[in-house]
Amino acid sequence: MIKASDIANLREITGLGMMECKKALEEANGDQNKALELLKKRGATKAASKSDRSVKAGVIEAYVHDSKIGVLVEVLAETDFVTRNQDFKDFVHDIALHIAASSPKYVSVEDVPSEEVEKEKSALLDQDDLKGKSKEIAEKIVEGRIKKYFGEICLLEQNFIKDPDKKISDLLNALIAKIGEKIVISRFVRYQIGL
Repeated sequence: MIKASDIANLREITGLGMMECKKALEEANGDQNKALELLKKRGATKAASKSDRSVKAGVIEAYVHDSKIGVLVEVLAETDFVTRNQDFKDFVHDIALHIAASSPKYVSVEDVPSEEVEKEKSALLDQDDLKGKSKEIAEKIVEGRIKKYFGEICLLEQNFIKDPDKKISDLLNALIAKIGEKIVISRFVRYQIGL
């Protein structure tokens, strides 16, 4: 039997509906962590199922930190109704704050020019700690380092500054699952005095 307090706790953590939380807890035999994992996977699945929809509405959020760093970020959704939702507004604001603090260069891995990726791979292969290793091992190590590099320069791959256990893509997928519409962080620009 799933307790109402467990459902309430899971709702507090995820912001999802009561029935969805109850169903996840039932599938996880009352285990909160397993239920969270199930909901996370479902969020990614729901986000993927909405990926072919078009986004026609959106907002541009502006954030200025200490008159030294400025950010403009555009986040799109399917309808104006969603852009007025408080969860959506909070998400967009958090993304602007994150960009100001973490200084990503691109929204996603797909946005990184192939020339930049090849240049980075080449530089990584030339590092001293890879000399003497077989080509296969060196390439595996470089693959891991490229993934880490993407985590530094790509917004969706970065760990969220307010909750480093979650990537920005996790937050986006959770919001899509909660709201039920396709949401896209389409572009941003970050200004910093002296750079």
